[in-house]
Amino acid sequence: MAPTSQPASSNPSRTHKQDVSLFNFFAPAGVLSKTHPAYEFRRGQLQMAQAVEQALEEKRHLIVEAGTGTGKTLAYLLPVIRSGKRVIISTGTKNLQEQLFYKDIPFLEQALFPDGEGKLNVCYMKGRNNYLCKKKLYDLTDQPVLSGLEEIEHYRAIAAWEKTTHTGDRAELASLPEASALWHKLDARSDTCLGQKCSAFETCFITEMRRRAMESDIIIVNHHLFFADLAIKQASEYAPDAGILPEVGAVIFDEAHELEDVAGSYFGVSVSNQRIEDLARDVEASLVRNKLLSASVMGALKSLRERSQLFFSVLAPGEGRFAFENRREFMEENGDEFIALSHSLQRMSSELQNLPSKSEEVFTFSRRAQELQVQLGFLMESEDHNTVFWIERRAGRGVSGGSGQGRRHGNVYLQATPIDVAPILKTTLFEQLETAVLTSATLAVGGGFEYMKRRLGLEHVREVVLPSHFDYPKQALFYVPPDLPDPRTPQFAAKAADRIRRLLEITRGRAFVLFTSYAQMNEVYQRLLGELEFPMLLQGDAPKSALLEEFRLTPHAVLFATSSFWQGVDVQGEQLSCVIIDRLPFAVPSDPVVAARVKSIDAEGGNAFFQYQVPAAVITLKQGFGRLIRSLHDRGLLTLLDNRILKKAYGRVFVESLPNYRRTTEMREVEQFFGAGD
Repeated sequence: MAPTSQPASSNPSRTHKQDVSLFNFFAPAGVLSKTHPAYEFRRGQLQMAQAVEQALEEKRHLIVEAGTGTGKTLAYLLPVIRSGKRVIISTGTKNLQEQLFYKDIPFLEQALFPDGEGKLNVCYMKGRNNYLCKKKLYDLTDQPVLSGLEEIEHYRAIAAWEKTTHTGDRAELASLPEASALWHKLDARSDTCLGQKCSAFETCFITEMRRRAMESDIIIVNHHLFFADLAIKQASEYAPDAGILPEVGAVIFDEAHELEDVAGSYFGVSVSNQRIEDLARDVEASLVRNKLLSASVMGALKSLRERSQLFFSVLAPGEGRFAFENRREFMEENGDEFIALSHSLQRMSSELQNLPSKSEEVFTFSRRAQELQVQLGFLMESEDHNTVFWIERRAGRGVSGGSGQGRRHGNVYLQATPIDVAPILKTTLFEQLETAVLTSATLAVGGGFEYMKRRLGLEHVREVVLPSHFDYPKQALFYVPPDLPDPRTPQFAAKAADRIRRLLEITRGRAFVLFTSYAQMNEVYQRLLGELEFPMLLQGDAPKSALLEEFRLTPHAVLFATSSFWQGVDVQGEQLSCVIIDRLPFAVPSDPVVAARVKSIDAEGGNAFFQYQVPAAVITLKQGFGRLIRSLHDRGLLTLLDNRILKKAYGRVFVESLPNYRRTTEMREVEQFFGAGD
């Protein structure tokens, strides 16, 4: 699917503004009742729509928790259309973007303009790396530098597709693997973009996307694109074409519980061996193509690759994500390696600036080298107290130059993340917008928004909590076994596996079994392998979308999964009749960002456990349990194997934050629940 927009020659959404009131649209016998095949009056939907309309009219911020089944998408879309304002809608996922653009917007068009005479002026946009850069493709066509038959096949497919596509969106290339190394060389990332000075600027897919956005009244994006764009604009105030999103007065943030993590990643800094190799590769390919690769530049490239390899190889050892707390000691022992890499980046920039014939592309390469040098200096020398410095090692595409260090050891990322994004969001976002609407099914903790407002820097905001449309006491049973050991003990996995087996026998499979760690997932899966008569699916054995499709199509299937299946997954009907969660989903305390936030709150006299760790876990638990009841006809069992929710004082916060499920600690009631309904 590719983003498109309706012609902007007229603006029917604004001329239609006063035609249909919110009440006449949502109420019984209203427009929605006559156009939606499964219409039911949802009081919460009307209340949310009225709150959004009031926020837009009064130019104030709104935070609203709308329980699953409220119909929140239409509840914010109609007021946006009626407002006549240009509005950005930012979603948590690309899937929700597509639902809005390809399902909800067309439905509203048909409902509002049944005679077909009107159209809503809408476009939807993804991040730049989803789009093809024509200049890169043309440069590769002039002098192809491809490695292996697979890249040659991918190149031919992309080159043929470029001649027919109107959008350049890689989603149209269904046959191109997600991990295509060639696509990474050809995408339209901002750090390689020449902007208006590019020879392909007028026909560029990013230029066309920006034009569509400027002509649209509603621009549908995702959080990653929104905050990437905001960060670019903040860092490039002098650049008139920085960013791709137009200025707007209002933004709707759907799935707003994700904002802190996404914003933190884009207002931070990251330098990796892969990023440096990307620069070296791009410089080398361009100068070879233009016959400008001199001996001195070749020497600078060789030095840069060697110095990068040495620097990243001596960084603190470890796997995964870990804090880089000993930067001062590191610099005392390995400062020469840092200085050498910094000088190599400076030398690379100077060599490029000294070329006798300089294209705009060469200036861009020089700027990238300077940016890397500045960011590396910040990462190693900054004393910013609102920043946590950390390292991540993960498998990557591998480094194509040098001795293959990247292929042997994966990629190493040196990172800096804001500990508290609230001050940043307060000044760069909420104080700049007339209206921000934050909505999700999981924003409130204990019935209030103090946690979310504090974490996001949201002040002077109207608050609304709307109950779900579902009848939870009848549709869902919440079971917590009181007799299992503490999940932090070695005995837990074996006892948990036995209880999961018994529960799945009662529910006849049809379950998600969700874990807070891969280790726990794999151990329980192995214990149950051969013990269950139901088909068992394991996260990691296939892509997420393929696993979900197999689960939907396989009777009595059981899916064992971790974090990526806790949210954004929708399986309606009896195929999913049970969700089991192994333990309260507290964030890993050793994670460098989590640890830094805990330390910061405690240092300021707060209580990080109750102010940060418990509320964050509450929202995650609500997301996980939210997979079960997705329609009025769904019915099933929710199980939390962690009985600390019953025994610890903080457990009350979790219980009070969950919907009013029917609750039990008795296996007999679980059996009766399914015996009566199945």
